[in-house]
Amino acid sequence: MGEMYDKFCSFTNLYEAYRKARKGKRGKASVAGFEYNQEEELIQLQTELVSKTWQPGDYTNFYIHEPKKRLISAAPFRDRVVHHALCNLLEPDWERRFTFDTYANRKNKGTHRAILRASQFARKYKYVLQCDVEQFFPSIDHAILREKIAAHVDDASVLEIVDLILRSGVRAQTESYQMKWFAGDDLFSASRPRGLPIGNLTSQFWGNVYLSAFDHFVKRELRVDGYLRYVDDFLLFGNDKEILHAWKEKILNRVEKLKMTLHEPQIYPVETGVPFLGFRIFPSYRRLKKKRGIAFQRRFRYLYQQWAGLRIERKKLDDSARSWSAHAAWGDTYGLRRSVLGRYML
Repeated sequence: MGEMYDKFCSFTNLYEAYRKARKGKRGKASVAGFEYNQEEELIQLQTELVSKTWQPGDYTNFYIHEPKKRLISAAPFRDRVVHHALCNLLEPDWERRFTFDTYANRKNKGTHRAILRASQFARKYKYVLQCDVEQFFPSIDHAILREKIAAHVDDASVLEIVDLILRSGVRAQTESYQMKWFAGDDLFSASRPRGLPIGNLTSQFWGNVYLSAFDHFVKRELRVDGYLRYVDDFLLFGNDKEILHAWKEKILNRVEKLKMTLHEPQIYPVETGVPFLGFRIFPSYRRLKKKRGIAFQRRFRYLYQQWAGLRIERKKLDDSARSWSAHAAWGDTYGLRRSVLGRYML
């Protein structure tokens, strides 16, 4: 075992990972049970990691339907502590490698900063090339991902933990993946390990790792100043449509090397509005997508009925209203918020 693995297994790192993993989830039974005996649980986890007997547990799978139907795979809480401990170790080095305009799952980034950045580009450029990856998490190729991680990790024991986590989720997205064939594939390609469970912290982090070299390709080789990415959605802004069409062809070829495909990329004038992260972004203003307002209105009515029937506390109703209102306020939505929330308008 090397110095990196010793740091990974340290009680200090595991305790910090535990505190991060429990954030916002302390009311759940699995978290409360771990917390009740936290010292014993962490010592046992540390013992298993040091002796290399730790094995990931089974995932709990369920579907969510907003903004679209997706399979979520939740790891046991003690495994989530391990995921946080690994990210504590690896993320600082990768943060220095990520491009500035990568906004998902990063400190001091996020949805709203991505929306602001897209608004800045919309005021500066005439056209946009909009792309998104088909089946992003289900199609991430394990061999390609591991090669990218191993290039910056020189501790074999740490890579063993990476392998354990990768193997534990290899079947999580099987039903969600529709096989795509690429140049050089053979009959055995259908059984190549692929897919990351949506719900793991490591999956979110590794999604950025997987596309990091692609981000640098767009910024350095294509020399696109107006570029940003949020998970698998990315925008390229420019003033010349012919150049955007050339970028499109080069991007399609580059993505194929990652054994991924795109939904048909679209090129259109910015003045018609750029749909991005639930908003439609215009050069001088932003609008929340209508379906997002309708979806929340349905959810809010349901929560109101639950509260009126004494099945949930008022705090849950208020928290939902505040959260949605704060998000919607990033667009020109005063009338919409007043219409949806009425007297709950914040």
